[in-house]
Amino acid sequence: QVQLVESGGGLVQAGGSLRLSCAASGYTFSSYTMGWFRQAPGKEREFVAAISWNGGSTYYSDSDKGRFTISRDNAKKTVYLQMNSLKPEDTAVYYCAARRGPGWGSYDYWGQGTQVTVSS
Repeated sequence: QVQLVESGGGLVQAGGSLRLSCAASGYTFSSYTMGWFRQAPGKEREFVAAISWNGGSTYYSDSDKGRFTISRDNAKKTVYLQMNSLKPEDTAVYYCAARRGPGWGSYDYWGQGTQVTVSS
């Protein structure tokens, strides 16, 4: 079955960096758009970044553009989120998701999430 497993979360000081990974299995990874989302306590889940099936196109939320970089390795069936200059407001559970086909719309599969905590 489809599995998306996030890793790389943890506790980091403000200004620091983390690299999240999401390992996919159970579907044709290279055919799917991949995205990262986050959900902070008491808030709705929000979009962070997305990358097209071949990595040729990326899309970021305005608040994360310039600090975060999404990338993918189709041979490893893994998508990454490099997060730099982290802020306390980046604290959230981060989820990866897979979308069948092109575009930046709704997603079909979701991981269980990894916690990122940024201390001030």
